[in-house]
Amino acid sequence: MTEADLKQTDLHEVHVSSGAKMVPFGGWSMPVQYASILDEARRVREHVGLFDLGHMGRLEVKGPDAARFLDSVVTSFVGKIPVGAIRYGLVCAEDGGPLDDLLLYKSSDEDVFVVANASNCATVLAWLNDHVGSHDVTITDRSDELAMLALQGPRSQDALQPLVEGKDLGEIGYYKFAFATVCGIPDVRISRTGYTGEDGFEIYFPCAESVRVWNALLEAGAEHGLAPIGLGARDTLRLEAGMPLYGHEIDREHNPVEAGLNFGISFKEEKGDWVGRAALAAVKEAPKRKLVGITTEGKRVPREGYLLFDGDQEVGHVCSGAVSPTINTNIGSAYLPVELAVAGQTIDMDIRGKRQQCVVCDLPFYSRTRK
Repeated sequence: MTEADLKQTDLHEVHVSSGAKMVPFGGWSMPVQYASILDEARRVREHVGLFDLGHMGRLEVKGPDAARFLDSVVTSFVGKIPVGAIRYGLVCAEDGGPLDDLLLYKSSDEDVFVVANASNCATVLAWLNDHVGSHDVTITDRSDELAMLALQGPRSQDALQPLVEGKDLGEIGYYKFAFATVCGIPDVRISRTGYTGEDGFEIYFPCAESVRVWNALLEAGAEHGLAPIGLGARDTLRLEAGMPLYGHEIDREHNPVEAGLNFGISFKEEKGDWVGRAALAAVKEAPKRKLVGITTEGKRVPREGYLLFDGDQEVGHVCSGAVSPTINTNIGSAYLPVELAVAGQTIDMDIRGKRQQCVVCDLPFYSRTRK
């Protein structure tokens, strides 16, 4: 795919004029960094960062059967999501392999907003439409209409609140959402989730307002240390927080049970059957591998694709890796056979024929409640 083939968010020229390094990501031209990736990650941990997430997929599922329909095709129990709450879930094939992971925002049993990954949005949209059957629902792709920005970090509420009318952000709990006026724009969806392990908010509003809102946030957040953050720091932050990235920790060959995502899977009988349920139930009974963290000392950082060995036996490969500025060591994620997936276990990582010892640890590497 050439540069001309890549999609652009409404903030593309703002990123370029700000000196961001642009890279292809999920079919989009996105900023990977504005400054040092490690410095950007530290800014989010210590202050607040602003992210352009206009590349993400944004879908609406509406109609009398919206919740019932989604319960037949996603892993989470949509019917049990409280109104005003958000849940993590996945869309899986019959064999349990995930097509994507999602966030599901429930306004009612007849109105569910779905956020998908950029590279998988078209796949998810087609999958949902192919499985509608007799359900009375309408599925609408709002990705080209709604912008999506995120503020992440301990000062995110301080940075956003001055621009919000009619809502105290302190009333929006974790994995909850509400609607308010932001920058004079009515009915802006404001959620409190995040992909960094820090407190933070996402806002959804008409794309035509993107530049104005972006600049307003930078101005309002300046006193709180706010700065734009690229995909490089976002990847480091989510890895520290033990959050999966589709195409790395989960894909068609790596199921959500072995990835440790059982919190997003419901096997309750009252939910009914759903695509992939039987396959994932079997994996749950007898998992063969487990997603774990690994750390290394020195300059040899785990990187995606590096092979892992137990003696002379190849036992896995690195899914993601980075230098962690938060815990000051090299970190990575990997699937290992269950007998090796034990904290404190040592294995070897191969780097162009040289071996580097790794230590297995539990995920996440970092959380706000376990610093």
